[in-house]
Amino acid sequence: MIADPTLNLVVAAAIFLFSHIGISSSRLRGLIVGRIGENAYTGVYSLIALIVIVWFCMAYNRASAETFTLLWVAEPWLWHLSMILILLAAMLVVIGFVVKNPTAAGALVDEPDVAKGILRVTRHPFLWGVQLWSIAHIAVNGDLSSLIFFGTFAVLALIGPPLIDAKRAQTLGARWEAYAAQTSNLPFGAIITGRNSFNIREIGLVWPLVGVALYLVLLIGHGWLFGVSPLPPG
Repeated sequence: MIADPTLNLVVAAAIFLFSHIGISSSRLRGLIVGRIGENAYTGVYSLIALIVIVWFCMAYNRASAETFTLLWVAEPWLWHLSMILILLAAMLVVIGFVVKNPTAAGALVDEPDVAKGILRVTRHPFLWGVQLWSIAHIAVNGDLSSLIFFGTFAVLALIGPPLIDAKRAQTLGARWEAYAAQTSNLPFGAIITGRNSFNIREIGLVWPLVGVALYLVLLIGHGWLFGVSPLPPG
């Protein structure tokens, strides 16, 4: 571990990004798989990813405790806005995790009417949930360590979708293009441009409510889980 807490956090953030973008979302993944096989790659990568995320979180906690540098103080209205963003993030993360999505399993592009439900809104609901979660936490924390930590997730959620789309387009060709023509990365982009339409009934109530439940659990247990209150000071 690097002696300087902030530098240690920056290095951990860089390695975290590289492990997701520089390896899993690049040609390097194919080269490694070609050498050691898919199963071995999955096992090794999962272990490395676990080690890196644990290091990253520990580095954030250490930097926050030892070299806290306040950059701005969030106004009360920003705290309230962040609560709304995190609620939306929780619902998107849950729905994005459970929905059958061609961005995760390319063969799904061959299923009829695959561009439905939340996928009418965006091809990448999970990553947009991560993006909203990251932005909300950056806004209300206002310190350098939080900017680096949550900003890293925001960068990953911003860069990830076009990299995934490019990867699917390369491997699936016209099959992917047909799906992409009905959907968009930018939320509501395909709906606004008339390439799809919004149908809230396809999304249903169950998974959004699970997202709300997740939000409430994290809200109530935030102090116990992470050692800080999610509510505005005072």
